[in-house]
Amino acid sequence: MTTYSAVVTTGIYCRPGCGARPLARNIRTYEHPAAAEVAGFRACLRCRPYRVAAPLAAGSPELVCRAWRLIIEGVLDGGTETGLAERVGVSPRHLRRLFLRHLGATPDQLARSRRAHFARRLLDDTDLPVVDVAFASGFGSLRQFNRTMREVFRAAPTALRERRHRADRLAADGGLALRLPYAPGYDWDAARARLAERAIPGVEVVDGGTYRRTITVGGAPGVLEVSPGGDGHLVLVAHLPYWEGLIHLVGRVGRLLGTEGGPAPGTWSPFEDGVRATGAAARLVRGLGTYVPGLPEGLTHTFPEAAAVTEEALAALGLPAADASLIAALTR
Repeated sequence: MTTYSAVVTTGIYCRPGCGARPLARNIRTYEHPAAAEVAGFRACLRCRPYRVAAPLAAGSPELVCRAWRLIIEGVLDGGTETGLAERVGVSPRHLRRLFLRHLGATPDQLARSRRAHFARRLLDDTDLPVVDVAFASGFGSLRQFNRTMREVFRAAPTALRERRHRADRLAADGGLALRLPYAPGYDWDAARARLAERAIPGVEVVDGGTYRRTITVGGAPGVLEVSPGGDGHLVLVAHLPYWEGLIHLVGRVGRLLGTEGGPAPGTWSPFEDGVRATGAAARLVRGLGTYVPGLPEGLTHTFPEAAAVTEEALAALGLPAADASLIAALTR
């Protein structure tokens, strides 16, 4: 089980494996970084817990796991704990009680911590303007962003950027580069081979050590590239039409690659994976995907949105009746 160690004499909390060696009597442990932050501790500058995704405790109830997945998908970016509780079928009070018991923080506190941690990664890794960092991280306003960063990290975003180490900034030839940390034992070569084996022609390609794929963001095309990085991380380079909501996109990349502790690779979307299982993905892309010129070699189209895959469009592709019926069911 992953626990985070906080030191009462310094006010700092660390992730497992940090080289700090405080006295045992001064240590308090927490199941999640957000719980340590709620208790008044700030992240260690040596091990930087905000760079590594915090897993839920293995014994967390299924209801807590479901609610956490919805938080990751952004349900609390503009919503409330009441709305989240309704989605999982319990009262807001009961949901808060479960989260406090198993994670040490409320749903709102966990969502706030997650946004702040992602923003800190962007401040370290990129030169995005502070206002773009705010909206890329899921904050609703610059004022909310500034307040939260001061509460979590005890400093304004501009001051945090000034403190970043010389080696923190990632440079990319176009696009936005960001570290994708992974758990010990992660095998990028195996994950990349599996991605190559099941790649959808025109949408995904593995070229040497790099995996690339097209995506759609707000109706506009984008490209993601993942390559080996330094110790304990891959490097994601995102070429996107805009940065708002980047936190959720990076989360999907992590689940696709399995860098957050799951089996690799996962799926980009249930719809895409369902179509892939029919064996008709390539024909669907050629017939209904959006052609995008000027992409890296091997990439030609974006995968069609489910709304564009109508029964009439499927009939025009001449797919086998069983495949067309299954895909139509997936779109519904």
